[in-house]
Amino acid sequence: MQVLYTAEAIAVGDGRNGEVRSSDGVIDEQLATPKELGGPGGDKTNPEQLFAAGYAACFHSALKVAARQAKTSLGETTVTAKVGLGADGSGGFQLTVELATHLPGVEQDEAERLVAAAHRICPYSNATRGNIEVALTTTV
Repeated sequence: MQVLYTAEAIAVGDGRNGEVRSSDGVIDEQLATPKELGGPGGDKTNPEQLFAAGYAACFHSALKVAARQAKTSLGETTVTAKVGLGADGSGGFQLTVELATHLPGVEQDEAERLVAAAHRICPYSNATRGNIEVALTTTV
């Protein structure tokens, strides 16, 4: 595979209660473990939120590509990603993802075809396929 772009970030400090920075300085975020995981929570982000934001944006772009390929006009669409974290039963942890895509003005069957195509196109979907559960819902 020819790499077209490489993003670089570094985590420093105390892991989930540390900091993440991108090499270009665009991302510079303090982290805090969510209260649900025994941490302080508050106004700091966490790895699951960052993953959800990246997956939602990437999937949304893939949806736009799928629509162009299908010659389907889209209005204001949205993709909401929910990333769950839980114990996997063997001492480790596992992620789950729910992607809720809203395509107003598109027939339900066409919307579902576009979401399925986006799921085949999206690099996040391709990276997670077979590794974590990804549930897709489509509304119009």
